[in-house]
Amino acid sequence: MVKKAFIFDLDGVIVDTAKFHFIAWQRLAASLEIKFTEHENEQLKGVSRVHSLQKILEWGNIEISPDVFQAKMDQKNEEYLDLIKSLDTSDIMPGVHDFLLNLKEQEQPIALGSASKNARPILKKLGILHLFEVIVDGTNVTKAKPDPEVFLHASRQLNFAVQESIVFEDSVAGVQAANAAGMISIGLGEKKILHEADEVFTHFTDMPKDYINTLLSKKK
Repeated sequence: MVKKAFIFDLDGVIVDTAKFHFIAWQRLAASLEIKFTEHENEQLKGVSRVHSLQKILEWGNIEISPDVFQAKMDQKNEEYLDLIKSLDTSDIMPGVHDFLLNLKEQEQPIALGSASKNARPILKKLGILHLFEVIVDGTNVTKAKPDPEVFLHASRQLNFAVQESIVFEDSVAGVQAANAAGMISIGLGEKKILHEADEVFTHFTDMPKDYINTLLSKKK
């Protein structure tokens, strides 16, 4: 049986937590009197918390001390964690659960590659933590996407070469990271935004029924 490494981003691919990140970042930006809209939020997708705050400070042309910087990061995370307390299985993105189960039935290895430091508790809330053989998150890597570090770690831990790895991403930075790693990139979202991906679908439900078999035979 042909096998490949299937690597998934978390936010916007498996679960729609983007709205919670937006609210938390917007509140933080407001506390610094910095304008923060959906446009700015789009540029933070797939980006670590540290780099996200750095970007916000650059947009506002503001400098803060290291202590205040850490306090603001903690503030954002606390607000985000409070917002996601209500997460449950109903918050899984359309078609993802069935896709993961189909991969398991075909004994395909599955990994998570996310900048989030809250990946494990989120997957646990969604009831799908057990489906992942490997989890690489913000606690395991130091370089933010579009650097491919997170995906390279995931494929390595699954014992697969980069050309045998497939990444599912909803952000431009994430798609660029997958491409930089030499992996097949599948975008979830708008094609005009994720045009650098090898293929783009709005949701997993838009994929053909035999798409897993198509991916198993696909080459970069």
